[in-house]
Amino acid sequence: MNLRVLDLPLYGAGMTTPIEDYAVLGDRGTCALVSRGGSVDWLCLPRFDSPACFAALVGRPDNGRWLLAPVDEATSTRRYLGNTFVLETRHETKDGVVTVTDFMPDGDGRADLVRIIKGVSGTVRMQHDWVVRFDYGKVRPWVRRQPDVEGATVLSAIAGSDMLVLRGERLPRAFDGRHSDEFDVHEGEEIAFSATWFHSWREIPPALDYDARLESTVSRWEHWLSSYQHTGPYDAAVRRSLLVLRLLTHAETGGIVAAPTTSLPEDFGGTRNWDYRFCWLRDASLTLQSLLGCGFAAESELWRAWLLRAVAGDPQDMQIMYSVDGDRELPERELDHLDGYAGSVPVRIGNGAVHQRQTDVLGEVMNALDKARLAGVEEHGASWALQRVLVDELAEHWDQPDNGLWEIRGPLRHFTHSRVMVWVAFDRAITAVEQHGLPGSVDRWRKIRDKVRDEILEHGYNEAAGTFTQHYDTTEVDASLLVIPIVGFLPADDERVRGTIEAVERELLRDGLVLRYRTSAGVDGLPGDEHPFLACSFWLVSAYALSGRVDDAHALMRRLVSLVNDLGLLSEEYDPGDSRMVGNFPQAFSHLALVGAALTLQEAEQGATVAHSGHA
Repeated sequence: MNLRVLDLPLYGAGMTTPIEDYAVLGDRGTCALVSRGGSVDWLCLPRFDSPACFAALVGRPDNGRWLLAPVDEATSTRRYLGNTFVLETRHETKDGVVTVTDFMPDGDGRADLVRIIKGVSGTVRMQHDWVVRFDYGKVRPWVRRQPDVEGATVLSAIAGSDMLVLRGERLPRAFDGRHSDEFDVHEGEEIAFSATWFHSWREIPPALDYDARLESTVSRWEHWLSSYQHTGPYDAAVRRSLLVLRLLTHAETGGIVAAPTTSLPEDFGGTRNWDYRFCWLRDASLTLQSLLGCGFAAESELWRAWLLRAVAGDPQDMQIMYSVDGDRELPERELDHLDGYAGSVPVRIGNGAVHQRQTDVLGEVMNALDKARLAGVEEHGASWALQRVLVDELAEHWDQPDNGLWEIRGPLRHFTHSRVMVWVAFDRAITAVEQHGLPGSVDRWRKIRDKVRDEILEHGYNEAAGTFTQHYDTTEVDASLLVIPIVGFLPADDERVRGTIEAVERELLRDGLVLRYRTSAGVDGLPGDEHPFLACSFWLVSAYALSGRVDDAHALMRRLVSLVNDLGLLSEEYDPGDSRMVGNFPQAFSHLALVGAALTLQEAEQGATVAHSGHA
């Protein structure tokens, strides 16, 4: 065979595809990233935090990918079918048009990826590359043709406990260390393929009924979102963000991952590359608040059950993050065999921040559970007992320095945001007793809450500069200070809040978008720089809206919403200079903050007079 093996286009420092050119597929157990050009470059099976079998995203094509694309140059456009993650890509060449429908069936407990090619007009010659490399692109499997349980020939790839089976009426053949093929697709013709993961000691699962699984997957996604009614100007962005948050929630365990990827860099070519495929208590709590704000109360019960399992035991052992199933061991290590996205090394798996002290976390948890109670989610004894124990434990060490919400790897500090969220933890615990009739040490909690407040106002506020500061020993500001009015620590019309908003505008805006903090100050102990953090920019929208600057809020919101890719997805950061996405993708923090900003703006437009919205 005379086959042409396609490489990914050059971009940045390495053989990469722009982050915004990826779409995400998912079955609420894991996610795949597929490029506009038809290459599945990232897929961890069977779970978000499992090792990848396609890892070209942070390496090269030889580290695993699944390509279905026209051989000739094509104009490619794509869309999700309605309110789903069923992707339809239309490739138009000089000789014809084809569509490729990609989806991961939802709701059946299996781990499948289905790809259906349909000829629309003319004839299109297609390239098919299937390169499986288990253990993040490192392990080359034994690949062979064999019959499945129904007698059909499949292509199987096996290494250790992992097995991946490719089905299709025309299977690729071995070629130079991969399996490749070229074939023509004519008008009216349909060719389907599917890849299925399972444990290697089990029988090959039966083939799927593709049409039935496609129909049920579309139906399940559409049904879930049908209960949400939003008529605001950012309706499309809010809906897609809610769908992303659900996509990143594990259907069985209830764990909510921060992102489905690892080591997409905060600084192209740099070392700020982290694994986000885990469940941060903070991010999950904020996700829950966004879902609750849009009427999705049932999701809080699944997550609360996950929380009870994950943090069960000695309250002193509570971590800031856990695996999808609640495991505690997330050792950070580097994968030296991978080149990194755009040459950004190291590629890391696991996350060393798991053992950091981040005192703000319980504040986010208590705030989310407070929202759940207000939304009518019934509190049960085990859940409140756990919250009481955690709040009482916080009472013993709230005044210690910590690493802060940005996981600072420099010296421990008394971060102002951490202290504000300590105040929130005690405030919401007091509310639970006073407004919901739950038992608790309310007098003690009230004294600590007032003491925390006094300390913040004395040490976290710079009178001369008229702004709150990042921590007690600096004059630097931090975008996390924008949550002060959002969580109700101070009203948005307080002159100290207004001064802080102005300081963020003055010191942290880059091309109109908000940095987390100035890396040049050296607080994080890391080399290199980073780009504006999208969640922080959405926080500024909320702060504007709460402080009466509604026109400014809308102006910034319109710009932020315009930054989504053609499928409505957001990464962690954005580089406005080169107009490109940066960081892990899609990022829950960005999407939950988008929802929060839209809700806060809606309240401001309706003239709601509230001390805080709680929509972070």
